[in-house]
Amino acid sequence: MDIKELLETAIYKAAHQAITDGVFSTDELPQIVLEVPPKKEFGDFATNFAMQAAKAAKTNPKIIAQAIAERLQETWLDKTVIAGPGFINFYLKSDWLYTMLSDILAQGENYGNSHVGAGERVQIEFVSANPTGPLHVGHGRGAAVGSTLVNLLKAAGYNVASEFYINDAGNQIDNLAASVNARYLELLGQRGEFPADGYHGQDIVATAQGIIDENGDKYLGVTAEERLSQFKSIALNEKLAALKSDLAAFNVQFDVWFSECTLHQSNALGETCQVLQNNGFIYEKDGALWLKSTSYGDDKDRVVIRDNGIPTYLAADIAYHRNKLERGFNKLINIWGADHHGYICRVKAAIASLGYRPEQLEVLIVQMVSLYRNGQLVKMSKRTGQSVTLSELIEEVGTDAARFFFIMRSLDSQLDFDLDLAKSRSSENPVYYIQYAHARITSIFRQLAEAGITLGDIDNTKLSLLTSEYEIDLIKKLGEYQEEIADAARERAAHRIARYVHDLAGLFHTFYNQCRINGVDEDLQLARMALIKAVQTTIRHALGILGISAPEKM
Repeated sequence: MDIKELLETAIYKAAHQAITDGVFSTDELPQIVLEVPPKKEFGDFATNFAMQAAKAAKTNPKIIAQAIAERLQETWLDKTVIAGPGFINFYLKSDWLYTMLSDILAQGENYGNSHVGAGERVQIEFVSANPTGPLHVGHGRGAAVGSTLVNLLKAAGYNVASEFYINDAGNQIDNLAASVNARYLELLGQRGEFPADGYHGQDIVATAQGIIDENGDKYLGVTAEERLSQFKSIALNEKLAALKSDLAAFNVQFDVWFSECTLHQSNALGETCQVLQNNGFIYEKDGALWLKSTSYGDDKDRVVIRDNGIPTYLAADIAYHRNKLERGFNKLINIWGADHHGYICRVKAAIASLGYRPEQLEVLIVQMVSLYRNGQLVKMSKRTGQSVTLSELIEEVGTDAARFFFIMRSLDSQLDFDLDLAKSRSSENPVYYIQYAHARITSIFRQLAEAGITLGDIDNTKLSLLTSEYEIDLIKKLGEYQEEIADAARERAAHRIARYVHDLAGLFHTFYNQCRINGVDEDLQLARMALIKAVQTTIRHALGILGISAPEKM
């Protein structure tokens, strides 16, 4: 149990004792919220618990706060101070810091992991871009956030599976084949009609040229229908392989690649529509089948099967989410682009219509990314004249910087990505600043080892010698990490880990500039070595969650 849990337990115990003693009366105590005060003189922790309890108890919050303070008899508590209208500020004895640091060191590489998720089965689906061309920077933000959430929830004790939904059925794939066909004919001097909704990227020309390089004009001798069928398969496989390669280079892996085609081949769409009909949530109108999505807050009902018998995208999405839920996931987390916001309520409506709880689906919307170079907005790729691709971004700034910049802001906020800053090797670049802290600690240990100085048994290290404000600040920050992981996982807030590890690195750099490690008293030296060992391990753990490397040299 960490110090905040101990303090929460002690507060509840004191509050119940105060009720028993007749100081105040209430049937339900509020949740305790402990915060770290903005200034050190206000204590180690503070809570507005007495003010919240006063509402139900109809008692002056200062009376409740005083009653709780008088009944707190914990050995690790130095004093409590009642502030303002009823805040309680807690000042802890320094011993708890050293006990906490010792525990952090004992946990080693596992520090930060917890069981708060209690093994809940969660599926996170993200990116799921049409396999019709290269991934762009917008996909990159979703990929970075999604893969970080997977790592984050795993660290917090959830049973997580990641999934990519391959949109390999429907018009977009037909248009892909038709686009390749038109370029193929064009390259061979034949006349071909380019589809109105075709794909104009240079990658389509490259695909067509690749077919010619391997097969020449072989496909001129087959029917147009056969040629389109062959080109669909060739282009889809090629685009999907390129997509997987780009994601792998971005440290993104998926447990499952789910093909939309399998839903059509297995008649999952028909079976799902039948379930909806049996449940009374589908009706026929003008020859089409409609979902009663207005029953769950949509602005209008939606077509699932057109009057020509062709299913809509919504029909496939409903069948897909039914498939997910039938696989036993308690929670489905979808990460979608900003243009899909209006789609949320209709999918939730479908889930409810299938007999599941709509809150089992959680949709996170990722806002747009704007790239800036030399202070100017970058709209187009220099290479293709179209949107900047993820692979081009990785080539320019590297995977680590790209991932950190995508993750460091809340996903529901617009992101201005400064390419020049991401490439700089200075303390202004947040990812460089963090990685340099890790490399610097590695260098310290390497130099000490060369001098024959190594960190031995932690149990015999005199951690109580760490008394400077720089050392205390570091220990306190380290102690926040496990809860930060748990809270960030519950809130689906990957950016909190980026912010935390940047703050931790900043405190380390300050400590390094103020506190010598080499050339001081041996016991103090070993204590400081233990402290920076804990810092290094925590930075490495956090960077691992972010999918970013922890270099030993820079």
